[in-house]
Amino acid sequence: MVQKSPSRKTRIPKIKILFVASEVVPYAKTGGLADVAGALPKALAELECEVAIVMPKYQSISDSKYRLSPLISQMWVPMGMGDVDASVFQSFIGNDQVPVYFIQNNHYFDRDQLYGTSDGDYQDNAERFAFFSRSIFSLMKELNWYPDILHLNDWQTGLVAAYQKNFYRQDAHFSKMKTLFTIHNLAYQGLYPKYFLPMTGLGWEEFTADRIEYYDQISYLKAGLVYSDCLTTVSPTYADEIQTDEMGSGLQGVLRSRTKNLFGILNGIDQDEWDPAIDSSFPYTVKNLKNKQEAKRKLLAEQGLRYDPQTPIFGLISRLTNQKGLDLIFDILEPFLSMDIQLIILGTGDVRYHQMLEDFKNRFPEKIGLNLKFDNRLAQLIYAGSDIFLMPSRFEPCGLGQMIAMRYGTIPLVRKTGGLADTVKNFSPNAKESNGFVFENYSGPDLLSCTKKAVEAFHQPKLWKFLIQNAMKCDFSWKNSAKEYLKLYLNLQKS
Repeated sequence: MVQKSPSRKTRIPKIKILFVASEVVPYAKTGGLADVAGALPKALAELECEVAIVMPKYQSISDSKYRLSPLISQMWVPMGMGDVDASVFQSFIGNDQVPVYFIQNNHYFDRDQLYGTSDGDYQDNAERFAFFSRSIFSLMKELNWYPDILHLNDWQTGLVAAYQKNFYRQDAHFSKMKTLFTIHNLAYQGLYPKYFLPMTGLGWEEFTADRIEYYDQISYLKAGLVYSDCLTTVSPTYADEIQTDEMGSGLQGVLRSRTKNLFGILNGIDQDEWDPAIDSSFPYTVKNLKNKQEAKRKLLAEQGLRYDPQTPIFGLISRLTNQKGLDLIFDILEPFLSMDIQLIILGTGDVRYHQMLEDFKNRFPEKIGLNLKFDNRLAQLIYAGSDIFLMPSRFEPCGLGQMIAMRYGTIPLVRKTGGLADTVKNFSPNAKESNGFVFENYSGPDLLSCTKKAVEAFHQPKLWKFLIQNAMKCDFSWKNSAKEYLKLYLNLQKS
């Protein structure tokens, strides 16, 4: 009998992960979930994981643009009211290392928007995402591919964990499969009237306070929290915050009961997409910042504002909502604009904020550049051409804007919450790792005081260059986050 040499390394099988999400960049996006779902699987593939993604096939996803090909012509999905048919398409991302599977059912997904219209959410979202969640198991059977980990994301996939534990625990293919559920924003919970429960296929024994009932409603998010083997959220500070009465959105008790299985892992950004060194208009690096001034000049010219290198530009790229601190900004906007500053705004949101900003634009036309829209090209120019990035959020699970701003040497000014607290180190004269400005109390006076502090620092060239260099040297790539997730996957696999 020939024995293996003790020195020979035994090959470790790749861990297999199915990433389940309702939106994925570049195919469909309404928020940060899509960025994570498009970037993290690619970073995991680079760590030699075997990873795939599954999402709905929405009307907006072009077969030709994204090179989709038909994979399964008909697949049956069991629901509470009987089997429903689906088909499956396939594409690839990440240098064709990561397959993406698209669940098609025109009744559920052939619509103008992902979740609803300006009039509100689609009334059958409970049914749409119950169908999507149950289709995952039909897909795995059709592919004859059974991952070690189901990585679920937000309320749209919460029922996957409940289905796995209730319907598939006796199935050898699924019984050892582990579920990891990521909370991207606890404020969105997928709450529906209890009369939808039979449609999901789950029994009434699930409608209890320790399972998926939430104040006499069904909570899809709670299903993910209760039934998943492991929970994560998108920053360490947010993981602590959501266990408090103030920020737990009514689920703090559930989260505290699972605190040993709840981890905060900071999101990353795609540093190839956001890179001032390869910006085709004005490339610059931490060692050569000359073109940052040219970006500033171009930004002001586009906005019809005067250029003065001694006047700091504050950039704001955001959904215009209360969560993002718009009420604080309006509290201080008049004294703020009385300073020698300029403010460039990009985003859409609440109509009342649109009107208020337009009024201020009319009063201070030489101070404000107002862009009530989404525009990726302009966003990149604001990141590059601004001096200070304004992000005074009421709460922020992770936040990507502050990381992108630092990548471009634009100094963030943020409130100490969630991922903002984890990524921005407050300026003080003796702090060698300072990369921004942070205020703690959610109040207009505190925000105004912080802006004055930032303007004073801007007028000290050596100090400002030091802050820019610190910001641009920060590593917010997905590589670090992917390693943290891989550790969790491996520990789950062993448990």
